[in-house]
Amino acid sequence: MTSDPEFPDDFCADLANLFLWRRDVRRFRPTPLPEGALERLLDLASLAPSVGLSQPWRFVVVESTACRSAVKACFERCNAEALASFGGERAALYARLKLAGLNEAPCQFAVFADRGTQQGHGLGRLTMPATIEYSAVMAIHTFWLAARAEGIGMGWVSILDPAEMATILNAPPEWTLIGYFCVGYPCENHSVPELEREGWEVRHASMVIRR
Repeated sequence: MTSDPEFPDDFCADLANLFLWRRDVRRFRPTPLPEGALERLLDLASLAPSVGLSQPWRFVVVESTACRSAVKACFERCNAEALASFGGERAALYARLKLAGLNEAPCQFAVFADRGTQQGHGLGRLTMPATIEYSAVMAIHTFWLAARAEGIGMGWVSILDPAEMATILNAPPEWTLIGYFCVGYPCENHSVPELEREGWEVRHASMVIRR
């Protein structure tokens, strides 16, 4: 038995600031992460909650030039298709957006959710099997906040074909792609999301319904 930790007001204020300043980063400096930083952040990500204590997240660190080039090609094809789905001024705005840091980010990894995991013995998944994917997202968010606390930026690349990515990264068939992530030191920091700064969308307050 250990005593409950205390989180003073100053800590809570700093935590709120961390949430405010977390950004989806697309512009990175080429500076590599310090030795051991990635491993430390992955250890922190493993503290995330997961359904049935299943810990279904699978991190695939992508280091080879061949894999990174294949991922970039996949992104470029999918991004061209996405651009074609818009018209007029919205298409022009989309074309101006920088939606990935694949050329610059020194660290890149994919996150998969393992639906075949036996860890957790299926607890909590019978009626809501998607909680496996939700658990992987929780690990990603935990990594994201821990990285931001160290001044390290992270960007989520979702404009990708999951089947093609599974082939590129030789993922087992029971793994589901959650996302591809670029990690490194950002060129600049902002408290306002880039998509809001660029005029793509405006952040709104959460929708809350009471029954």
